[in-house]
Amino acid sequence: MTSVSRRDVLKLAGACGATGLGAPAIGQGLTKVTFTTSWIPEGPNLFAYIARDKGFWRKHGLDVSVARGSGSGGAAQAVGAGSFMFGMGATPTVMAQAARGLPIMCIGQLNYDALMGVGVLSSSKITTPKDLEGKKVGASVGSGEYPFLPLYAERAGFDLSKVQIVQLDSKVRDRSLTEKLVDAVSAFGSSTIPALASTGGDVRFLLFKAAGLEFYGQSLTTQPARVSGEANLCQAFVNGAMEAIRFIMTEPDEALALFLKANDEVAMTSSGKEYARIGLGLTNLSNLVPEVLQNGLGWADLGKVRAQADLVVKYAAGQGAKVPEIGTLFTNQFSGKIKLSEAEVATARRWVEPFRKYVA
Repeated sequence: MTSVSRRDVLKLAGACGATGLGAPAIGQGLTKVTFTTSWIPEGPNLFAYIARDKGFWRKHGLDVSVARGSGSGGAAQAVGAGSFMFGMGATPTVMAQAARGLPIMCIGQLNYDALMGVGVLSSSKITTPKDLEGKKVGASVGSGEYPFLPLYAERAGFDLSKVQIVQLDSKVRDRSLTEKLVDAVSAFGSSTIPALASTGGDVRFLLFKAAGLEFYGQSLTTQPARVSGEANLCQAFVNGAMEAIRFIMTEPDEALALFLKANDEVAMTSSGKEYARIGLGLTNLSNLVPEVLQNGLGWADLGKVRAQADLVVKYAAGQGAKVPEIGTLFTNQFSGKIKLSEAEVATARRWVEPFRKYVA
């Protein structure tokens, strides 16, 4: 066995730096972490590929594997069961799972508007919720916004019994709008808008939020036991994620390039780049809110969390569900550490301006 001197180690480290390669960790390895997104690669989960490939998680001592999910419900259950250490999911869905007893907790807000609403073609004569009366609306029972349609109708001032709800599989729901088989669709704008707009569909959304029905977007999640038992790990994970979000808000073009490099199946399609760009634009737009501007990335208004949880339990969680104690459902313990400067906010505002038309 050949002995290696301290001088040899220093030479090796210098050579690695000169070639642009990272110096090997000596005496200290990275902590392996498993993470699942809630859906296929798209705008809301774009940050994860940046945090991994740009080195934000590695900077905090983490080697994070990123797995793609097949829905917020499945991702929440996988985290609650311990199949993944961390995950992400639509906040209302996570709330519903927690209300049913799943051991899961939100530890940082990734974006601040679920963009729940009713999508119509831009050429449509439907300009107000009242205009939906007498029209066909495509909807999927399993979609997260569907349980709140009656409440939206009540608050927006239209009679849902006068709307013809056409039950559709989520895989064909959006296409039914562009083919004019329905007049509108009930959906998450964060997914439907990029899918349609990137392929030439001129779409706009009537948001539930405009009727006072506000829901946060996607949250970072883990088990409550990890929050109490591995707080340093949780802090490192959240820090890396929020640094990546700051990067995608202030360097969106580079972020898009890195995302497409990491996801060939998106990059190779004719509309893939535009799909990712619109998804990122909508995600960044949803992050320019008082919670972030005043308190930092990831921070949530626990008053809003409580109000949203009450609605989720009443309309979407099912019989026997109970609103968890807010302190066990969401924590700001790890959030607010990463903040945007005034210059960074100005940069982010300029870049997202073209995307406002979809949700105005």
